[in-house]
Amino acid sequence: MSAKLKLGVLISGRGSNLQSLIDATQDDSFPAEIVSVISNVPDVAGLDRAAKVDIPTSVINHKDFSGREPFEDALHEALTEAGVELVCLAGFMRILTDGFVSRWLDKMINIHPSLLPSFKGLHTHERAIEAGVRFSGCTIHFVRPEMDDGPIIAQAAVPIRQDDSPDTLAGRVLVEEHKIYPLAVKMIAEGRVSITGSRVIVSNAVNPDSTTINPA
Repeated sequence: MSAKLKLGVLISGRGSNLQSLIDATQDDSFPAEIVSVISNVPDVAGLDRAAKVDIPTSVINHKDFSGREPFEDALHEALTEAGVELVCLAGFMRILTDGFVSRWLDKMINIHPSLLPSFKGLHTHERAIEAGVRFSGCTIHFVRPEMDDGPIIAQAAVPIRQDDSPDTLAGRVLVEEHKIYPLAVKMIAEGRVSITGSRVIVSNAVNPDSTTINPA
């Protein structure tokens, strides 16, 4: 069996998307493994999730550094020393510099709780409801210097209900986040993902034929 893709997961909080990756990688047939979990915030729940299954963890607190570049140098060194081949941002609440993104170009992915390129940034669920759109969802994409930008690997669409609050919508979107993050990692690890310009091409992709209309 070929070597598994080595993942480094960067977190800042509870680590629910980290957990979805942990669950996936616990299956021996999954083509990737987590070799490092790094948080920029001490004592967060995500670190406990990783420690429970003996995944190496560390804290690199951005507050301990004089600026973004020294902090990112420490991140880069830790990821490199762990042999990380793909960086997965999972609720990592730091904006990364162009220099760090360039170091990991096409080797770093992010999850965002909207159907990009719509609703970049924060408060996505509130903004989607206020805008009156009929669908929201989540996106896995390769990271580029601009925030919440980059070639899209996978998306899941979630209908917005007329009685939705930001919390109820967020809950349903989160369920889909936990599905598509492992899916995107699996496709990358299998060597099925390539980037052409601003588009991601997935070999042997199965695309749905059905259409969803909201309201029905």
